[in-house]
Amino acid sequence: MNDVLRRAMYDANLTDLDLSVELAVDPKTVRNWMRGQVPHRRTRVLVSRLLGVDEEVIWPELRSTDGGGGRPAEIAGIYPRRTSISSQNWLSFFESARSEVGILAYSALFLAEDARIMRLLGEKSGSVRIRIALGAPNGTNVVKRGVEEEIGEAMGEKVRNSLTLLGPLLGKERVELRLHNTVLYNSMFRSDGQLLVNQHAYGIPAAQSPVYHYRHSEDSEMFDSYLASFEAVWAKAQVQSFAS
Repeated sequence: MNDVLRRAMYDANLTDLDLSVELAVDPKTVRNWMRGQVPHRRTRVLVSRLLGVDEEVIWPELRSTDGGGGRPAEIAGIYPRRTSISSQNWLSFFESARSEVGILAYSALFLAEDARIMRLLGEKSGSVRIRIALGAPNGTNVVKRGVEEEIGEAMGEKVRNSLTLLGPLLGKERVELRLHNTVLYNSMFRSDGQLLVNQHAYGIPAAQSPVYHYRHSEDSEMFDSYLASFEAVWAKAQVQSFAS
């Protein structure tokens, strides 16, 4: 079953019949896609545009097979800035998780403010492990980041706002929160074998910095390196307890 496609159709308020009319195909064909069949490239592009979700997110099994020295196969996509990723794409990204969701950032306020994503993660928490590591609001590196972005104490306030908005989610049994005080070279967002890495650059807000979309495979090197970094920060971060 392609649950990401189903969720994207639901969010676009489109049934299998609606989508078949829009694309001039048989409704049975759409239902086959919903069962897991991958359409031809031209059709995938049309579906992606219609639903507002990247085709690599809808069909994560797609990956580059470029063996001529071009983009590594584990790079599924590149965004010039984080704001290039739509709310729908973030929703579909986390929807694809079946066992693990990981969020490593200073505040991740843009996610905490999205009610649909919070609701989805709450639903996922029944079967998916969710780990969230945010910067310690009064930590040295959060303060430094605020200075670098010329927003001062607002960085710490963003973290506190996120913690407040994350409150209902943090009460779930399979949700874990830790606060870190590391120099965060990248923010990372994991959904099983997919990883979105938001680069950080001095003086540039994370929202305006590039994001690389990695997909794990047997030959992955960059994915594994970033995942090791995530685990290193997680191991040093301070565990936070919340009453349910």
